[in-house]
Amino acid sequence: MSDYLPPLRDMAFLFNEVFDIPAWWAQTPALAEQVDADTARAVLEQAGKLIAEVVAPLNRRGDEQGCRWEDGRVITPDGFAEAYRAFAEDGWVGVAGAPEYGGMGMPKVIGAQLEEMLNAANLSFGLYPMLTAGACLALLNHASEPLKARYLPPMYEGRWTGSMCLTEPHCGTDLGLLRTRAEPSADGRYRVSGTKIFITGGEQDLSENIIHLALARLPDAPAGAKGISLFLVPKVLVDDDGALGEANAVSCGSIEHKMGIKASATCVMNFDGAIGYLVGEPNKGLNAMFTMMNYERLGVGIQGLALGERSYQNAIAYARDRQQGRAPTGAEAPGQAADPIVVHPDVRRMLLTMKALNEGGRAFSTYVALQLDLAKYSEDAGARRLAESKVALLTPVAKAFLTDMGLETTVHGQQVFGGHGYIREWGQEQLIRDCRITQIYEGANGIQALDLVGRKLLGDGGQAYRLLSAEISAYAETLPAEFGAPLLAAMHNLDELTAWVLDRGQGDPREVGAASVEYLQAFGYTLYAYLWARMAEVAFNTAQPEPFHQSKLATARFYFARLLPRTHSLMASVKAGSHSLYLLDAELL
Repeated sequence: MSDYLPPLRDMAFLFNEVFDIPAWWAQTPALAEQVDADTARAVLEQAGKLIAEVVAPLNRRGDEQGCRWEDGRVITPDGFAEAYRAFAEDGWVGVAGAPEYGGMGMPKVIGAQLEEMLNAANLSFGLYPMLTAGACLALLNHASEPLKARYLPPMYEGRWTGSMCLTEPHCGTDLGLLRTRAEPSADGRYRVSGTKIFITGGEQDLSENIIHLALARLPDAPAGAKGISLFLVPKVLVDDDGALGEANAVSCGSIEHKMGIKASATCVMNFDGAIGYLVGEPNKGLNAMFTMMNYERLGVGIQGLALGERSYQNAIAYARDRQQGRAPTGAEAPGQAADPIVVHPDVRRMLLTMKALNEGGRAFSTYVALQLDLAKYSEDAGARRLAESKVALLTPVAKAFLTDMGLETTVHGQQVFGGHGYIREWGQEQLIRDCRITQIYEGANGIQALDLVGRKLLGDGGQAYRLLSAEISAYAETLPAEFGAPLLAAMHNLDELTAWVLDRGQGDPREVGAASVEYLQAFGYTLYAYLWARMAEVAFNTAQPEPFHQSKLATARFYFARLLPRTHSLMASVKAGSHSLYLLDAELL
């Protein structure tokens, strides 16, 4: 299996040539003195070096050993604790954290690239700091000042980690059904009791303390989702001086035995009157938790992209080396017994599909991360509102489409290897198993599609969508016909489909669920076309093109020729409506 190489050149292309992000940083007072192009390059190079040399080599070992549960303790695979310490001591857990609490203060566009590198190297490992960063974000935005001052600094340092405790044995997505209780105490704290399942990093041997963010109900809470509050529940209680005290009444009852991400501890957590602290307002816990969940949803999308990148790196190295058969036009390596398989049309199809989806996905994740930064740092109120509307609209697309394409890409990578892709030593089968969960957790992709259509489109009558459509269409009109015409046509088709979905969804609630998955897919392919057109324009107009730019232009042409046409069948499926889904009674399915 090839070693992992962080795609720093492609990241720099997006930063400096496609989106011109350093120029915006220089014009933004909140960032001008914090970060520039040189800072971004140094951060990503330094982080990438540690990730490639220390974290990536643990990926297969982590899969083979997995985590072990012994009497309430979780033991991570050999080398994980040492690698985590190195990662934390370099400051990478708090790379995008608030500087006033010890974070590095980097913008999200940098954090997103670091997440991709870490998850490509070792997804199981990457989940521990990812959950911590999400917990920090929720605390930063919703906790009281005393809680932030006490808990954020050691979490940004990586000495303490975070977890997100939502799901219970009887309820998954429908959090309104949760039963965990929080009883107020005379000292202003709460006693939290209940059981949570599927808790990533709920117990491990990497950090000194684990800070659980748990959803629970107060005694007088209204029923349903409107009666949920959020609580900070530390594994080890913290004294007034910040020192660790006695153990809290929270324990790990078991860990799950999973298809993939075996070195990530997925825990059953029991809260037995554990001491907790209210985060935010009573009965407003879902609002606070969604700050963390939306962060994690983009992060999970990036996981799908990351595994696709690792699969492609393995596959292209193998395809250039593996000899089998001859090229259709005759021997290309006449001195060898056979040609490398990269000469065969179907292998080229798979490799180019992987490359186009990975590089399009990286442009998409960077675009969404940039919108998050605009919403946070821009001094223009109108620009902030526009960015916020784009983030809300695009978050379910980022989570679902990036992970769907990630699974497709990992499967293509396995197929390039043939039989060798099915056995363990080459690493391709692990990437598929690890990637599969990304379509499920943090809201399964069908739920993301329902969110896109039911909440984001129907919720505002398509207003946010129309703003994005206008941006893309206006850009397409500036392009030469080669990319401008098909992009305009794709956007017109998506506009028409969106109007159809909005109309039908208002008349029959079943139409929303029937249309949502294929609609999201069509949306995703069209967004990738927009971003590929932007990359192609830069590559075409570069004064001194490198082979890198030639590769970009050729891959853009492949995307428009072979992948964008997938939207036509997806649109036909959407317009087929819900009728055929209900031709059979449930007992006949």
